[in-house]
Amino acid sequence: MPVLGIDIGGTQIKAGLVSDEGTVLRAEKVPTPGTLEAFGAALRAVVERLLEGVGSVAGVGIGCKGVIHPTDTTVITSPGPIRYLDGTKLSSFFPDGTRVVADNDARVALAGEIVWGAAKGCTDALMLTLGTGVGGGILSDGKILRGATGIAGHLGHYTVERDGQLCICGNRGCVETIFSARSIESEAAAVLHRAAKTSMPAGATCREVFEHAKAGDAAAQMIIDGGVSKLAGAIAGMFLMFDPQVMIIGGQVAQAGDQIFVPLREQVHARTREFLAREIPIVPSQVADSTGVLGAAAVLLYQF
Repeated sequence: MPVLGIDIGGTQIKAGLVSDEGTVLRAEKVPTPGTLEAFGAALRAVVERLLEGVGSVAGVGIGCKGVIHPTDTTVITSPGPIRYLDGTKLSSFFPDGTRVVADNDARVALAGEIVWGAAKGCTDALMLTLGTGVGGGILSDGKILRGATGIAGHLGHYTVERDGQLCICGNRGCVETIFSARSIESEAAAVLHRAAKTSMPAGATCREVFEHAKAGDAAAQMIIDGGVSKLAGAIAGMFLMFDPQVMIIGGQVAQAGDQIFVPLREQVHARTREFLAREIPIVPSQVADSTGVLGAAAVLLYQF
């Protein structure tokens, strides 16, 4: 039987029927409503369309931004426009008896890698998702770590700079403040504000910063070099804490490819080789899932 995978984001609800081989059989998406009542109606309508003519599903996997309770699907806190979900059990939108598993968006991405991707067959793995912010997930001794209240694994909020920039989480100097799309774009804006020599345009996007660095822009390259160096320090610390078999990096920033992966591998290995006496692979995500639907489905398959 297929699995129903649902990704709840601030702008869209995306859902799909997914086979156990990781194929999306049907897909739907709708704008995320602004109220809890409208959200419930929209979600139920999407599910009804997906299940039309389908006998039954093995269960429902849900990915949602924020902190999700590890056992009862309650949204403890979710940022931005879907804050109205705080305190809501996501399983309550489905009929009694439906098998529903929910987790945050970064951990469902890790579940996708465990079921179909770079962490398949592993007992210990780490994942970072470098996007607008930085998410993370930890597979330890064959289990995804969730902690007592579902917060464990937020590697994007690992402190890199004690007195660094303020972060959305309330801490300072988190990984998210030094190597997310938002932080890279902020550094580019600072370069332009100082009127430093650069070919980057006003309002340069993260992608444009990497493109200009590749074309030889010294200021853009300096931004990337500084971010990679700090990210390497953070990952080196994570390696010594968790001793993983593999580190997986996904998200839009990781699409820069060798511009990130080549120097990152070199620097992390230089920082850890004496103590670890081995080189832990740092690899891009293998599950092509820009919608979040595959990861959501995988979190149910992983658990059951």
